[in-house]
Amino acid sequence: MNNYWANIKKKISTQKNIASLSLSNISGSAISAIFWLYLGSVMEPSQYGELHYFIAIASLAQILSLFGSSNVLTVYVAKKIQIHTTLFLLSLLAGLASSIFVLVLFFRFDVSLLVFGYIIFELMNSVLLGQKYYAKYSKFFILQKSLMLTLGITFYHFFGPDAILYGLAISFSPHLIIILNEFRFTKIDFSLLKSRSGFIINNYAISISGRIGSSIDKVIIAPLLGFTLLGNYSLALQLFVVLLIIPSIIFKYILPEDSSGNPNKKLKQFLVLLSIGLAISSITLSPYVIPTLFPKFIEAVAAFQIMSISIIPSSIVLIYTSKFLSLEKSKFILIGRVISSLIIIFGFLIFGPIYGIIALAIFFVLSDTFEAIFLFCISKTRKIS
Repeated sequence: MNNYWANIKKKISTQKNIASLSLSNISGSAISAIFWLYLGSVMEPSQYGELHYFIAIASLAQILSLFGSSNVLTVYVAKKIQIHTTLFLLSLLAGLASSIFVLVLFFRFDVSLLVFGYIIFELMNSVLLGQKYYAKYSKFFILQKSLMLTLGITFYHFFGPDAILYGLAISFSPHLIIILNEFRFTKIDFSLLKSRSGFIINNYAISISGRIGSSIDKVIIAPLLGFTLLGNYSLALQLFVVLLIIPSIIFKYILPEDSSGNPNKKLKQFLVLLSIGLAISSITLSPYVIPTLFPKFIEAVAAFQIMSISIIPSSIVLIYTSKFLSLEKSKFILIGRVISSLIIIFGFLIFGPIYGIIALAIFFVLSDTFEAIFLFCISKTRKIS
């Protein structure tokens, strides 16, 4: 009887945690989507493209600075290994160097400031998820998105497009409270790095090789194809991010659960089926929705229809990423991310200038597809359960 009630309690707790994560991520991501889609409705495609170009620069600087990648922090905090403040320090020092480099290269203090905002946001979200403080994570996540919406739009209308990035950077400031508390109560201990350096370095490489593809595309497109095409591509990509809201929520839940030895096979099966439904719906509805809401971004219609297919392999990648990370077998994820990034870079550089936005969309799908196939094959051949 005691086991029965314990199982009931566990199921209720699980559903409550999923609900908390779901509500906050759906709400926060909806706020973010409203913000970016609103800007798409009032800005010219070239302005929208230029904005995303500098955001991509800040994102690249953040990726290179995060020695404590989000997955590493979530796994180690979930396992109660007090290494996070040491990784915080390394990441913040690297972030300082990166922000100075960005400032010198582009003469944009707003971009430099945004680098720190991105770093602090990712570090703290990872720790809160690892600690399974889902309610606290939810509050700070929604707060940041709300500040982004209000400050970004306010700065745009009062000071112009160049002020939007200042609003974005300031929206991350509440997360400073958490990071300062972590430094107060958890000491920095470099000795913890030695035995875990392999896992940390692998995941750092994974973060660079995998996430660089989501930023390097915009850095490549701007000089090769111009800000107008980048604006159309960025809008299609933003719509794809909306599709990823629920898969990303599920990933944030299953990673700490997998790391704690609690697999959720039915939830993962549901994720795959959901992604198929999202892809079909997007292909069907986008020719009617995009021209109505974004008449200046007609080129984004076909691109988004193609890119929406990628929600299926992207969801599969998230499932296997959680599995491999929980087992600290990150080298396979690294190889998959390298394959994905190389496909993106090759396709954009070779076929982008010839076939334009359609080629970009096709190689976007191919990059996720080959990564998913690779991870699936490794899981089966190595019999990783």
